[in-house]
Amino acid sequence: MNLRDLRYLVAVAEHKHFGRAAEACFVSQPTLSTQLKKLEEFLGVTLIERSNRQVMLSPAGELIVAQAQRVLREVNTLTSMAEQFRDPLGGEFRLGIIPTVAPYLLPKILQPLRKAFPNLRLQLTEAQTAQITRMLKQGDLDAILLALPLNEENIKEVPLFKEPFLFAASKNHPKARQKKVSLKDLEDEQVLLLEDGHCLRDQALDICSAHRAVENTNFRATSLETLRQMVAADAGITLMPQLAVQPRGGNVRYLPFGNKPPHRVIGLCWRTTSTRAPLLEEMSEVLKQLGTQLLAG
Repeated sequence: MNLRDLRYLVAVAEHKHFGRAAEACFVSQPTLSTQLKKLEEFLGVTLIERSNRQVMLSPAGELIVAQAQRVLREVNTLTSMAEQFRDPLGGEFRLGIIPTVAPYLLPKILQPLRKAFPNLRLQLTEAQTAQITRMLKQGDLDAILLALPLNEENIKEVPLFKEPFLFAASKNHPKARQKKVSLKDLEDEQVLLLEDGHCLRDQALDICSAHRAVENTNFRATSLETLRQMVAADAGITLMPQLAVQPRGGNVRYLPFGNKPPHRVIGLCWRTTSTRAPLLEEMSEVLKQLGTQLLAG
């Protein structure tokens, strides 16, 4: 038994699928299946109930996966401790980031982060809030960049910047010629939103519900880019985060809100027990400055 096999087992437990688990572990499916068979033989118990339609953990598998997650968490902590002593501001750093932030913020902050922390080796994971939060708790990520609040026990939240929402509408929309809008302009609008699982959906839905906008339930997007195309096709309006706003042109108009514009708070989160706290505190300050500069520009 080795740590690699435990990682394979945890991956199968998370994905409930051998193919996706193998892909996540960067190995072939036969390799992963063979190693898990060897792990079962070593332990003398069946860990996984296999069928043509689904993959399920056995009762023993449930208990052993939970223990494997704890073991891997401790190994990650041990590795981080060693790296911290070798170079407090260097080594491998695993950052999770949500899809409604990643494509718009990462290209603008990666180079400044490399300059500020030249010995840091960044590994990036893009996934929805629930997944990267789970990975953070399990020790598979060192920090996560997402919309606050998270409200999770033993997780430190550091607000970085407020990102305003803009009223996004087709150039043919009656309000498209306005220079700005108010929250009252949301009333009775057909609003396009992301699918369940995106925190941006919940935030936008709260704003729209409070101002009598109506969700277009005939369509839910998987990404902001799909939302943008649907708005361009005049299927409805949406609330677009400022960092995702494209330069002028095309069929979408982005109108700022006047007084008290709606916004979301982007923050950096990490475990309160993290051995990388000094690095994370410094990184927070760098990201605060970068975020402020980007939104001001």
